[in-house]
Parts: sequence; C-alpha cells; structure tokens
Amino acid sequence: MKKKALFNWSSGKDSALALYKTLQNPEIEIACLLTSVNKQYQRVSMHGVRVELLQQQAECIRLPLEIMQIPEMPTMEVYENVVRETLAKLKSQGITHSIFGDIFLEDLRKYREDKLTEIGFEGVFPLWKIPTHELIQEFISLGFKTIVVCVNERFLDKSFVGRLIDQDFINDLPENVDVCGENGEFHTFTFDGPIFSKPIDFQIGEIVYRKYEKPEKRGFSDTACDTSVSDAFDFGFWYCDLVEK
Repeated sequence: MKKKALFNWSSGKDSALALYKTLQNPEIEIACLLTSVNKQYQRVSMHGVRVELLQQQAECIRLPLEIMQIPEMPTMEVYENVVRETLAKLKSQGITHSIFGDIFLEDLRKYREDKLTEIGFEGVFPLWKIPTHELIQEFISLGFKTIVVCVNERFLDKSFVGRLIDQDFINDLPENVDVCGENGEFHTFTFDGPIFSKPIDFQIGEIVYRKYEKPEKRGFSDTACDTSVSDAFDFGFWYCDLVEK
C-alpha cells in the first residue's frame, strides 16, 4: 500500500528537485502540495512570490494545492497552531507523511520531525545529506529553470536577485555561500522543468528591499531565512517581484 503524503512546496528549486525524485518513488502517493502564504500580502512566505504564480505552478505540476494562510510576522505559537490545524485536516483525509526539500540543517529537521510526531505524521526528506554541489548540477542537467527571487544581504548583494541559476551564477557565488542556498542565502522560483506540463509565463517586476522586525518568539517560522542565528534580524532582504503575464 502506498504512503499518502503531502508535499511541502516552497515554489523554489529544492522543492522542485525533491518533488521530481518523490514522483519516481512507487511507494509514495502525493495527495497535494502545501504552501504557506503571507495572509496580508498573498505571497509565498519568505520567497515573496505572488500567489497567482504559485497557483500556476500547481496547475502545471497537476497536483492539488493547499494554501496555509500565515499572518504577517507570526509568533511561533501562532505559526505552529496554523500548521497543526492544517495538518489535522489533511490527516482526516488519510495523509500520513509530510515531504520536505531540506538538505542538511539538522536542527530544522529535528524541529519538523518533533512537531510531526505530535500529530502522528512521519517526515520524508528525499534530498537529505546529498552534497549540494551535486544537487544543483543535477537540477540544471534535468532541464529545470529557476530564478532568484530573494537574497539575504548577510550573504549576497542586490546584483544576485533576479538572476537565473546557471553555471555562471554558481561560479559567481562567494565561497561562504552554499550553492543551494541551504543556509537561507537565497530563495528561488522554479518555472520550467520535467515536472511541469509547460513553462510558467511571467515577467520581472521591480526589485525591492525589506527588513524584518524580530518576532516575539524566535524559532523556525518563515519570517527570516535562519532565525536560529542571533543576529538574523540585523540584515534585510532583496526581493525580485515576478508578475504574471
């Protein structure tokens, strides 16, 4: 019997590659994509992608989309309550597993697994511990196409946002930046590749800068790339807006 699972879809490249691998696993049936969206702005949490483009992705991937509405800058308590309520609803539909595109952040995986255990879910991590330089080369060689929609100024300057990820982009990254952005250095929007029935059509809009205020409680919500770092909120983010054509 197949394991019925939800897929935590961020709209970016790691999600796309993890989904590609999961779709080839005969033991798992993906029931839906689950994405957290900023309730106030109707954009994908942290990535800043408009919900209309997220919906286009789901249509082209041909999987149902479940949107989890998250308040602007939630406390961990509020964030976890929304997640718990959403997963309880999905559990009633027979879903037992939750799939993530995480690669090597041990504390984040433990946080996810601890919370899933409380609800009776099991986590699945298709990319876990695969070297990131191998993953990014596999991603490109498979024909995926992705654009950088957010960079953390702690690691990268404005010039990196709005760029397509290709060999030139990888070569230009500073040595202290992971090639998959696993430490929250950058986020992406994937618009074409083997899991899509057709490319997503969009145009590049304005580039904006935003800095977040420190929330009441720190932890792994979607308010900053890595909120386990003591000075995470001392840095801002550059966003590249993508507009539906």
